[in-house]
Amino acid sequence: MPRTVSQLKPAIGKMTARVFAIALASVWTGHAVIAADTSQLYTSDAIVTGTGEENRQIGFRQCLSEVLIKVSGDFTLTETPALATLQAQATEFISSFSYRDRLEGVPIHDEQGTHDRPHDLTCHFEPATIDPLLAKLGRKPWLSPRPIIAVLLAVHDQRRRFVLTRDGRESPYMADSLTAAAVPLALSVRLPDAGTLTAEGLDFDDLSQLRPGELKQLAADIGAEIPLAGMLVWSDAARGWIAHWRLTENGREYRWQVAGVSFDEAFRHAMRGAARILSGNGAP
Repeated sequence: MPRTVSQLKPAIGKMTARVFAIALASVWTGHAVIAADTSQLYTSDAIVTGTGEENRQIGFRQCLSEVLIKVSGDFTLTETPALATLQAQATEFISSFSYRDRLEGVPIHDEQGTHDRPHDLTCHFEPATIDPLLAKLGRKPWLSPRPIIAVLLAVHDQRRRFVLTRDGRESPYMADSLTAAAVPLALSVRLPDAGTLTAEGLDFDDLSQLRPGELKQLAADIGAEIPLAGMLVWSDAARGWIAHWRLTENGREYRWQVAGVSFDEAFRHAMRGAARILSGNGAP
């Protein structure tokens, strides 16, 4: 049985928050903290309402699903019928868990109790438990160092065309969203800066036409290893964004797309596809 939060040190919630902050920062610096420390691959989080048993079980099921996906790099596990059976037994697979009150420091008010305050639930798993579960699902752990991915994205919104950069003013929310999409899969991503694009003489039209070898060189120029090229176009007809992605691995070019989504979902779609390719699980 997993140890309860009362059996863990009170500081663990704050430690978890600091680990997440370090991991988030590593997405831009290129130091894959999560991938380097495999123990972090076997830790996952869920947001739950309060600390009651019913919501805890919901969180346990979510954490198990997320850790299996993160360790394997294969989001298609969510389509596996056997996963639902394992989720029903999630409590048996957790070595320990802890909570952090997301409203920490905010006094309880309006008769609100701790039972309905949002909490971060962090679950810790052991490789000796998770790896055999992955084997049952026909997957295996992706424990090799995860490459830094250069996201080279041409964007056409309702008003303009631009290349997404980490220091540009066109859409800082997109850069933040890309970061958030990479973290659950323990991926490290980098965007080019505006200076690099100027030095290379690249704009929207140029980027969308670059060949694999040219993309590889551009990725290296910004300190990354794998180029993930994309085009993100707003469509009134689709009622959302249309995203096209391409990535070359071991001499094979993969292409995938999604339409009628938010840019948050477009980035999640990109990261899931890239992880599946790079982990050796197949095409997106």
